[in-house]
Amino acid sequence: MENPLIVIFLGKSGAGKDTQMELLKEKMGFDYIGSGDLLRERKKINDFTGNKISYIIDKGGLVLTPVIFELWMQKIEELKNRGNVKGIIIDGSPRKIKEAYLLDEALDWYEWNKNIKVMLIDISNEEAIERISKRRYCVDCKEIHIDNGEVEKCNKCGGELMQRPDDQVEGVKKRLEWFKEEVEPVINYYKETNRLITINGEQEIEKVFEDILKQI
Repeated sequence: MENPLIVIFLGKSGAGKDTQMELLKEKMGFDYIGSGDLLRERKKINDFTGNKISYIIDKGGLVLTPVIFELWMQKIEELKNRGNVKGIIIDGSPRKIKEAYLLDEALDWYEWNKNIKVMLIDISNEEAIERISKRRYCVDCKEIHIDNGEVEKCNKCGGELMQRPDDQVEGVKKRLEWFKEEVEPVINYYKETNRLITINGEQEIEKVFEDILKQI
């Protein structure tokens, strides 16, 4: 397809982006480009950049934009050369306004700039805190659970459930401050260029997905 649909997902932590992207991949058969996946793959290479990516990720930090975009350009090149691309789901970027500009330039370069939709899965700060502060992860298999007062052990492997420090209320508030400072300018940029679609993320999962499909 000469002009595949490019779908960019934005939203606060806890908005349910991962769930909606997975549903969209299954429903539409779109390709997926995720910064997290690209970084995890790159850190396996035992060189300076691979080792530094590993160190930064393990400390919960953010990898610099130039490193991210080198990986992005390689992945987009791979898809462009493969051909037969129906659509692409973009996850984990842009995190900052300069990344939004760079992503536009990359899509221009690869002549995939005609059909871009930016989905903001919108939830309140209160909803984000409520959702994330209930998250628990299994120390053995890393499965994520929601603490509803009934689950004491991992229902996948029986391991102990723990809460990550950045999933505690104060940690969530810091992430929301970062979102306001860095990501809201990105949202405003896409709004000003008439590409932003706001989806109510406080609905049931199925209704959120239904609203996304209507826009696609």
